[in-house]
Amino acid sequence: MKRIFFAVPFLLFVVTCKAQKEIPLYQGAIPNAKPCNLTETNAPPGRIAGVTAPTLTIFLPEKSDSFKAAVLIFPGGGYGRLAMDHEGYDVAGEFNKHGVAAFVVKYRLPNDACMINKENGPLQDAEQAIKLVRDNAAEWNIDPTKIGIMGFSAGGHLASSLGTKFAQVFIENKSHTNLRPDFMVLGYPVISFSDSLTHGGSRDNLVGKNANAKMITDFSNELQITPQTAPAFLIHAADDKTVNVQNSIVFYQALLLNKVPAEMKLYQRGGHGFGMNNASTKDKWFAQMVNWILSNKWMKGDVNPARY
Repeated sequence: MKRIFFAVPFLLFVVTCKAQKEIPLYQGAIPNAKPCNLTETNAPPGRIAGVTAPTLTIFLPEKSDSFKAAVLIFPGGGYGRLAMDHEGYDVAGEFNKHGVAAFVVKYRLPNDACMINKENGPLQDAEQAIKLVRDNAAEWNIDPTKIGIMGFSAGGHLASSLGTKFAQVFIENKSHTNLRPDFMVLGYPVISFSDSLTHGGSRDNLVGKNANAKMITDFSNELQITPQTAPAFLIHAADDKTVNVQNSIVFYQALLLNKVPAEMKLYQRGGHGFGMNNASTKDKWFAQMVNWILSNKWMKGDVNPARY
């Protein structure tokens, strides 16, 4: 448990942030899975690999935002591992300070030995995660019309896949639960699988080194945007040598062409994988993102500049 103290005029709040529970994404058989000998690892701590049993870690705030907003978080790691701490649990705790419920998704990593179609596994888990949160919205004090998603790096590719391909249902959904996120936040995201823009490791891990032209197009999310795509807030650094900043730029341009609301924060420096804190600047993108969410009325409240 972690206690956080912060002040606003005339008041002092104490907020307790912790993960209440980790639950399996699926009850019973996991779709698109086959028996394998892969063992999940957590070394170094906070870097999880070998995921075959996906989960949802629940972070509920002590006092919910009056709009009852929620965010699902997909950590990055090139579809080869998951940076669960600084791109997952730490971010969830920060959302809790704003009264927003947060859910960190430990999704399956593509593996031919453990999956029938490895390229579909992560998106299945993303769809199941938003279905699970919407189906349990009342229990977790959430408004099912104010559920956003956030992803970093390859987790940004997964989040943008859900934000653009929610109509392609890869899970059992007899209740016809809406799988479209209400908004998405993408941190230095892998977007395109085109040769000139992609992060090669993410592409190879998800679709293989011999992916054909159709598969590369299908997984280039800047080409999947429609007017129904979820609104987006993007964060990237121009000097990112791992995931070219053009990934965010082409996605933003495609959103504008389709008249999808969008905002983008580009840093001059920062590199890749900085999480919530870009050490090259005192600027805090998280506060700007919260203001964007507030301005679109997915949550209610104020940003306290003293905290950032």
